[in-house]
Amino acid sequence: MKFSVIFEAQLADPTVEREHQLIHDSVEQAVLAERMGFDRIWAVEHHSLKWYAHMSAPEIFLTWVAARTSTIRIGHGVVCMPFHFNHPARVAERAAMLDLLSGGRLDLGAGRGGTLQETSLCGVDKERTTQEVEEALQIIGKAWESEELEHHGALLDIDPHPILPRPKQTPHPPLFLACSRTETLTQAAELGIGALVMGFAGPESIAGMRAAYDSAIAGRGDERFVSSVVNDHFSVLCPTIVLDDGDAARRVGIRGQRFFAQSIGHWYGGAGIPDEAVVEGADEAAAMREAAEQVVARLNEHDIPVRPTSTATFNADHAYGTADDAIAYVERLRDAGADEIMCLIQMGTVPQEACMETLRQWGEKVIPYFRAQEAG
Repeated sequence: MKFSVIFEAQLADPTVEREHQLIHDSVEQAVLAERMGFDRIWAVEHHSLKWYAHMSAPEIFLTWVAARTSTIRIGHGVVCMPFHFNHPARVAERAAMLDLLSGGRLDLGAGRGGTLQETSLCGVDKERTTQEVEEALQIIGKAWESEELEHHGALLDIDPHPILPRPKQTPHPPLFLACSRTETLTQAAELGIGALVMGFAGPESIAGMRAAYDSAIAGRGDERFVSSVVNDHFSVLCPTIVLDDGDAARRVGIRGQRFFAQSIGHWYGGAGIPDEAVVEGADEAAAMREAAEQVVARLNEHDIPVRPTSTATFNADHAYGTADDAIAYVERLRDAGADEIMCLIQMGTVPQEACMETLRQWGEKVIPYFRAQEAG
């Protein structure tokens, strides 16, 4: 099983000074993650999503981290693949350059960037995002497996051109797709690429998603594969804060997750501005339940069906507490079928010292526990 850290670059009270400090803090966390034995970092591309995600140029962030590390893998988790965000040929060029300079450490994930806030910024047609992501992956696979890229698809025509440079990894960096629904899990399986899965609903939901992914793998042919190399890797999100004081870790972690849930709800679902206040000693579990109830009330008010996914981000049962608590939770994710645990540590209200201590606790206690089991 692999262990990674994922960065959205979230920020409460987003002043310019705090934003600049946040980006440097994220680099510091990524460099520590290598020292602590993590296998990979992921950086998520989003645009114009104040509070929720200030990681607008992950290719620069990842290059900066790659230059300060030597072994940890460098993951685009994800690139926004609709063409008006990033032309697929440019994605292939940039990714190959980073793979080359990092010594073959790159992984490349694809996503839609489907909020109205993002698509309206860059002139993206929301109705075409799913189709554009798939065609972009087809183009990128061709670009890296042929001397010249030539593509004549439903949306783009590209006459023969060399795509330079070529990546270090042969035939190319592993490919992934962001997956939050059965439809995208099926798509990832049929394209022959790995799944990056949101895990807020908990291990039972993850087990169902793994079953859907495996079922699609079992029933697929090779007609939709985007590469000659198949990647069936299943990576699962794991919100976590780990401190010696387990109660304090739960307060800090649940507070950070509530900010995450409210900020994503603001941009994806039209909810209000996220609550940025941190109240010392507050009952954060109760505050999380109240926030979930407010979401349900808003959906009911607008006659929108309340589905399990509507409140999944408000589920506070995650790897919060001591190292033993984190180990127990990761065991549940492993049993649910996770190939990789993507630690979500940097959430908008979590202070840098808690992020750094969480990385140390995972590196000194959690990861070694599972490495010892595997060695045994």
